[in-house]
Amino acid sequence: MTTKYVYLDNNATTPLHPEVKSAMIACMDQFGNASSAHEYGRNTRKMIENARDSVARYIGSTPDEIVFLGSGSEANNTVLNIFASECYTCRTKEGNGYKIITTQIEHPCILQSTSCLSKSGMKVDYLDVNPQGRIKFDQLEKMLEEKTRLVSIMMANNEIGTIQDIKKISQLVHKKGALFHTDAVQAIGKIPVNVEQLGIDFLSISAHKIHGPKGIGALYVKKGTPFCSLIHGGHQERGRRAGTENTIGIVGLGKAIELLMETGQEDQKRVLNLKNKLLDGIKAKIPDIHYNGHPTECLPGTLNISFMGAEGEAILLYLDMEGIAVSTGSACATGSLDPSHVIMATGVGAEIAHGSIRFSISNMNTKEDVDYVLKKLPPIIEKVRSMSTAYVNVKK
Repeated sequence: MTTKYVYLDNNATTPLHPEVKSAMIACMDQFGNASSAHEYGRNTRKMIENARDSVARYIGSTPDEIVFLGSGSEANNTVLNIFASECYTCRTKEGNGYKIITTQIEHPCILQSTSCLSKSGMKVDYLDVNPQGRIKFDQLEKMLEEKTRLVSIMMANNEIGTIQDIKKISQLVHKKGALFHTDAVQAIGKIPVNVEQLGIDFLSISAHKIHGPKGIGALYVKKGTPFCSLIHGGHQERGRRAGTENTIGIVGLGKAIELLMETGQEDQKRVLNLKNKLLDGIKAKIPDIHYNGHPTECLPGTLNISFMGAEGEAILLYLDMEGIAVSTGSACATGSLDPSHVIMATGVGAEIAHGSIRFSISNMNTKEDVDYVLKKLPPIIEKVRSMSTAYVNVKK
């Protein structure tokens, strides 16, 4: 049994930061309902609003533009729901509906939601990406038309880490009269995010990707944009998300954001150094690899490599036996035997896509972690390839 454990699946979820955990424990005695007028309720309300202020400061918005909800997936679904509701009105009045544009490489919560919308009559167009995972601006410009109401493009991809030129995208979208949403779940805490500078109308956040708790997220809604609640039944969150607030989760998210403001830039420089060390080591020790993603416009801690002639699931299991946790793609797609839709969208064949491994590093990882992976990974790849007829063809 291994005595060393290395967690390199931080894009799936991150360990709870000790200070976040302490802040959450400290607020557990504040059991009051934030909607109550008495002191118990006021104390809880203050904690929630302090967290809201922190999130707003971090992304350059105002507190009343922040809505707390259950997850990044709920945030994304809430935005799409707004335009689904408007689409229904337009169809009944005009006989046809409006259009949404998104990409082939979005998170499943976007792709499955837009698929559902298209089945109900809404037109959805899907942008292609280039081999590095960035959108094609000429294609976006051609897709934008008068009936386009929303463009939803993730800021940074959860599987390959590619970062989109969000400012340029939003400028083009607004020029054509549409609104712009970005899923920033993987970007927050890893690259600078300022909604005003980038020209964003809606932005989704998830706490558990930044060493906060699961079950809590946030949605930025620019003042003046249309809004329709996904969950009805109460006045919470200024009538934008019904249900008694998850105070403990909100406090955890607020604390995680505060920690990012204190040490985020320094941490990400160190994370990038660790990724580069891992990449250089893999290149030096293992032949026949394929880098997935953009070489420079990429999240500092995300490294996606395809090992030709080796099955990703087999690599994952052998690494797990050595105490190393990685991923073959999105955690939300686990259970599917299909190759990554993201990597396939970049033009890579299914055989190479099946051999992909995502290493995602956080500020809690160390050089010793990387050294351990570089010690254990090469013999694992050699072993998997020795059992693969596919690798024989690669070498030919």
